[in-house]
Amino acid sequence: MSKLIALATGGTGGHVFPAQALAEEMQGRGHRLILITDTRGGAYQGPLGNLETHIISAAGVSGRGKLGIVKSIAKLGIGFFQARKLLKQLRPDAVVGFGGYPSVPTMYAATLLGQRTVIHEQNAVLGRANRLLAPRVDRIATSFEYTSALRGADQSKTIWTGNPIRPEIAGIEKTPYLRPEQDQPIHILVTGGSQGAAIFGETIPLAVGSLPPELRSRIRITQQVRQEQLDEVTQRYRDLGIQADLKSFLDDMPDQLAKSHLVICRAGASTMAELTTAGRPAILVPYPYAVDDHQAANAARLCDAAGAWMIPQADLTVETLSNRLNQLLGTPHTLANAAQAAKRLAMPDATRQLADLVESLLKSNGHGPDSHDSNKVKEAA
Repeated sequence: MSKLIALATGGTGGHVFPAQALAEEMQGRGHRLILITDTRGGAYQGPLGNLETHIISAAGVSGRGKLGIVKSIAKLGIGFFQARKLLKQLRPDAVVGFGGYPSVPTMYAATLLGQRTVIHEQNAVLGRANRLLAPRVDRIATSFEYTSALRGADQSKTIWTGNPIRPEIAGIEKTPYLRPEQDQPIHILVTGGSQGAAIFGETIPLAVGSLPPELRSRIRITQQVRQEQLDEVTQRYRDLGIQADLKSFLDDMPDQLAKSHLVICRAGASTMAELTTAGRPAILVPYPYAVDDHQAANAARLCDAAGAWMIPQADLTVETLSNRLNQLLGTPHTLANAAQAAKRLAMPDATRQLADLVESLLKSNGHGPDSHDSNKVKEAA
């Protein structure tokens, strides 16, 4: 029987991608979905963009001054009353939150209304928004087997589901890793999050350029670069005689990930899930300003399993990176072993497991079928 499920998400891609994957899975199982988010929700594409979307007030609290915190709390308070009114009207059978402050008003209202609730944590450290909600919700789904900042009292309702990834990335799970053989091209993929990492554009070309000539000549770079750096970094590679394909946005990520021999990237939750699903070795440079340093914790999980190598951004010098590249690219079996290690951490059925968890909580609440316009964005009163 079709049930109504509300998704509460917003903010960065790390929160949005798993919500998108779950939406597609639940729709495939015949359920109806709505999205409750902040003002950015009207711009979503794909499965989330096609859902009936309700906009509520929300704002982040971390990293703001005293006045900013007061304003953010006021917005969250308004969002709570908007969400409560909306949830009382729609009476969803389950409400699923994906962390980030845009999810807090909806999830908090749902718990007060006695509705069935699940939160999903993408990172190895429970996010601050989810920490507020964890004691109140019915289930907590985690991406990592061990999640820091999770209270002992909440362990009994915590389920390790993994982190749902985009279907197009899941599709490369069975593409084997082929280690670079002697005299063959070596494909290095460089990504830096949604807007690229400025330090990658400054450091990586010079590090690759300082490699021994016989090794440097084999390297093929595909790199995500900030738009304002594009011309400068392109010229840098050109001057060094290195073949490089630079883009401000990689719209063919599955293909690039599939052919890569080594990835240099940040350590966001979605990136970790994609690396392990694909089984690709990586040099991880955690974003140093992430809240609670959660990217370093994410990276540590993969490094401890021998699937990657971490270089803190403060240590990412041309010499350090060049030495690491020379070591890894000169020993292809090391890369292949790391690829296998990363693969062992993969949870390619994470979307299905999260969907199964949500379905296990679904209950009949007595409301009949409602009419939902799947393309209309609504502003909550």
